[in-house]
Amino acid sequence: MDEDMLADQRRLVELVEEEGWDVTDLEISAYDSPWADEDDPEATVTITARKPYEGEGDDDDEDDESPYRLK
Repeated sequence: MDEDMLADQRRLVELVEEEGWDVTDLEISAYDSPWADEDDPEATVTITARKPYEGEGDDDDEDDESPYRLK
C-alpha cells in the first residue's frame, strides 16, 4: 500500500475527529482502476464513526406508544 494513501487515510480520520466524531472502524482498499488505461492505483476509504447528540425534551416520563421503543 502506498505511503501517500496511508497519509491521506490518517488525514481523513483527523478531520472527522476534529468535528467531534469518534472513529470506530476504518477500512482502506487499494486497487488498480478498471476504468483507466493507466497503471495508477486508486483507493476507497470507509470510515465508521459515532457521535452522541443530546436530545431536546427527552423526558423519561413522557408517554411514548412507539412499538419500537424498549421499556
